Amino acid sequence: MKNMTLSQRLTLVFTLLLVACCTISGILQVRSSSQYSQAVIQRLSQDMAKHIADSNPLLGQNGLNTASVHTLFDQLMAVNPSVEVYLLDKQGKIIGDAAPAGAVKLSLVNLQPVKALLKGAKMPVYGDNPRHADQTSHQVFSAAPLLDHGQLQGYIYIVLLGDQYSALDRDAQLQSAVMMAVRSMGLVILFGLVAGGFAFRWVTRPIRRLTAQIRNLDSGGLEAVQALSQTVPAANAQRDEVFQLQQTFINMAKRIDEQWQRLTRQDQQRREFIANISHDLRTPLTSLHGYLETLSVKSDQLSDEDRHRYLNIALVQSKKVGRLAQELFELARLEYGVVKPQKEPFSMSELVQDVYQKFELTAETRHLTLQADMTQGIPLVNADLAMIERVMTNLLDNAIRFTPDHGTIEIRLWPQQEKVMVQLNDSGPGIAAELKNDLFIRPSILSTGRKRAGGLGLMIVKRILELHGSDITLIDRPGKGACFEFSVPI
Repeated sequence: MKNMTLSQRLTLVFTLLLVACCTISGILQVRSSSQYSQAVIQRLSQDMAKHIADSNPLLGQNGLNTASVHTLFDQLMAVNPSVEVYLLDKQGKIIGDAAPAGAVKLSLVNLQPVKALLKGAKMPVYGDNPRHADQTSHQVFSAAPLLDHGQLQGYIYIVLLGDQYSALDRDAQLQSAVMMAVRSMGLVILFGLVAGGFAFRWVTRPIRRLTAQIRNLDSGGLEAVQALSQTVPAANAQRDEVFQLQQTFINMAKRIDEQWQRLTRQDQQRREFIANISHDLRTPLTSLHGYLETLSVKSDQLSDEDRHRYLNIALVQSKKVGRLAQELFELARLEYGVVKPQKEPFSMSELVQDVYQKFELTAETRHLTLQADMTQGIPLVNADLAMIERVMTNLLDNAIRFTPDHGTIEIRLWPQQEKVMVQLNDSGPGIAAELKNDLFIRPSILSTGRKRAGGLGLMIVKRILELHGSDITLIDRPGKGACFEFSVPI
């Protein structure tokens, strides 16, 4: 069975079922035929007992006429060996028979079937067989009452199919059943092997086709996965289990293809991310190295003012490198789930004021205007205070760096359902159209004087908000600078 194909297994099972059905059908046919023949015999012999009772003096003046009973019974059984004749009293007790000594096992016959037959019950009616002691051995019979001057004295009870007939009938039925079974099994096996082979080969054709697709999927690589994901199953097989299985494999191939495409994009983004970060690190490191090398080589030739200026420039560049390194470390911790938000209730209005104070001096130096538009009655939010402060700090720092002097930066707060909405607007250059889709995914080196792109700070913002079940979006405002919007849960 383990090495058989599906078609072979189906053919074998189908053949076994046909054999079982034919066997059961044969048994039922034999049984039905036997009941039919017994009913016919009982109907034909229904008046036999009455004729005997009317034609022969079985009862004399002194009771039972023993000699007449034996002579009559012997003659009947000699003429028809299949019958067995008994004389019963009013209670069903056997008072006369022609059976050999010891052949009669019952002394009392159940009269209920006798009375039912005399009342015209549907045939066949089965009664006791006196030659068998067990109550389960029943045979068709003929019966008639014995009357003396109108008074019931007993019954003539004739078993129509006695032991001799039963023995011969069993042998005949056994031979017939064996021959029928042999013929049926031969025909069934032949039919099962021929018709079943063709039928199940046709039935399992979709499974074989699906098996070939899966085998090709196993050996064909990514191209086979993509080909299977684009397969369109037949529309007329919507309820077919094989169709459902095939659709499941197609959906699986689609998911694999989508995951592969996503991994390809992520790999490309990783490469661009490394290239962009390398560029961002290389610029301050090159500047830092250049000024430090100048100080080292020409230290005696430089004035104190030049040395001091070079040192300040080198210090600024080193701070840039340190800030990039810190942001990379923080971004890695956020992406790998090292940092978990410690949520607590706090006021977003107070947080905005605190963040404004951190940048107040920088804003005054560049003559920038910091505005706050906050609706009255803003509820407390439930979030990690340090993380949300980092979000506000990164966004405000990004806005200040790219907003020209005498510009304006505004933060708006308003409640909306179960969250507080935050919107930050600036009057600086907008985001380049080609960079909007990847603004929060990877940093870009395409920043120019008029347009700006995202950096590690915006990536950190997005990861922090994702940990809070929120997200940040860029609101399109052509010619009006950048506008970022996000929500904080209450």
